[in-house]
Amino acid sequence: MSPHPPHRIGRPLDLEAAQRRAAQAAVLGDTLALRVLSVLAAGVPAVNLAAALHVPQAQVTSALHSLESVGIVHPASDGTLILTAEAWVRFGRLLVNGDPALPEPQAEPAVTALPVAIAAVARDLSYRFSSTFSTETVSRYVAESYLLLSHRAQVRTHLAALTARYAADRLDALASASGLSLRGTPEVLFVCVQNAGRSQIAAAYLRHLAGGAVHVRTAGSEPAMAVHPRVREVLAEVGIPLSDDFPKPLTDEVIQAADYVVTMGCGDACPVYPGRRYMDWELEDPLTLDDAGLRTVRDRIRAHVENLLAEMGIVNQPASR
Repeated sequence: MSPHPPHRIGRPLDLEAAQRRAAQAAVLGDTLALRVLSVLAAGVPAVNLAAALHVPQAQVTSALHSLESVGIVHPASDGTLILTAEAWVRFGRLLVNGDPALPEPQAEPAVTALPVAIAAVARDLSYRFSSTFSTETVSRYVAESYLLLSHRAQVRTHLAALTARYAADRLDALASASGLSLRGTPEVLFVCVQNAGRSQIAAAYLRHLAGGAVHVRTAGSEPAMAVHPRVREVLAEVGIPLSDDFPKPLTDEVIQAADYVVTMGCGDACPVYPGRRYMDWELEDPLTLDDAGLRTVRDRIRAHVENLLAEMGIVNQPASR
């Protein structure tokens, strides 16, 4: 297959977006602010930051104020400060590369600072991924996944189970992106704003038509609480099963694990890495349309998916139901 020409995705930043990102970058240009952010990402409560970093509380308070003022951290429902989804997407790699922010830890902050059920998830996944990742890496991904999901969860009954699934999928993607596991099928990532409409429809069609010949992930730049019921209804009308997937934030490792990255209405939120095939499908948000409009978008997505399968050289082979 001949190489594809570069693809433009998204749009140039407008003045407001550029000013916001410049302000965030300026704050993270401060060494202490970046260290504070990395320790929060590791699961250390804000009240313990000064002791963990061995710096005066006044300096930590000032750094936290700066981070909050530009939308990098925000208060959770219980008042604790956590990273925003925007911060994870745009600055996550700053927090996982290079030297650790803390001196040699005497404990595992990513586990000890978490609720009991989430700490149990970390232990279970540490065993599951023991041949691939260290306990510290698994614990950090569990902590990150929990924080990303918990700040927007209205009902927390199933939060531990969702965290387990989300963290496991991210670790699987990390292993693939790092070359630690080899998958014999191409990987496709669908991204839309809420991860509740277009990306879910595309994933459902691709899973159905590819019959297991493609590995599919979805994510959202501003994920909703749940897949919209109208999406389930219009897919059921045409006999397309919708998996038990749920809206989740876009993270760096799922992009790097993908062979194909398809954005729908949020191209500027998706970092571009070499070696991936990027596509931007121009589709209206179906959840803003009436039922006829939603069905039109559904059918257009199917056509896009069929074209993608043809480009990948995969013949439609729907799985048996």
